[in-house]
Amino acid sequence: MKIMSGHKEDLIRLLKRHDPVAQRQFYDQQSAKLLSVSRSYIKDIYHAEDCLVKAFCKIFRNIDSFRNEGSIDAWARRIVVNECLSFLKTHKTILYLDENQVADTLDDGEDIAIYEDFNVQELLDQLPENYRLVFNLHILENYSHQEIAEMLNISVSTSKTQLFRAKAKLKEIFIKKNLIKNEIR
Repeated sequence: MKIMSGHKEDLIRLLKRHDPVAQRQFYDQQSAKLLSVSRSYIKDIYHAEDCLVKAFCKIFRNIDSFRNEGSIDAWARRIVVNECLSFLKTHKTILYLDENQVADTLDDGEDIAIYEDFNVQELLDQLPENYRLVFNLHILENYSHQEIAEMLNISVSTSKTQLFRAKAKLKEIFIKKNLIKNEIR
């Protein structure tokens, strides 16, 4: 039995009944997208997949807590992000330096469209973990610096500094790759 893709409410209702067909359909619909989210936080594909599996277990176990306020896709994404953050807190030591000198020069409106010719995951993988976490949370998940500071137990200025440095590092990587690409031509 396949639930029509236009009937999210039916799918959610069946998920709340712990229907295995509905769970499989939801997994099939979301797994690639959510693995991409997981990979944006976790460099190692095997650890990213582990986090995704744990997140799906939490999604299916806690589906009753979904109150149909907003999108189930966004709710599931948040669970994946939280699972990745939990993994990183448990398995990685990430050092954040609190440096205020660059925090005030941060341009939150800066356009990152210049990177569109490149594989985004490849660029993110080249960032140090502390930069990548803050970059992902702020740019991809739209968290404020205050929220990021609370999630990662860092100061707001550290969050801003890490984002500034992530953007600078991405520009550096982009310039190097662009120079190499132009030399090959």
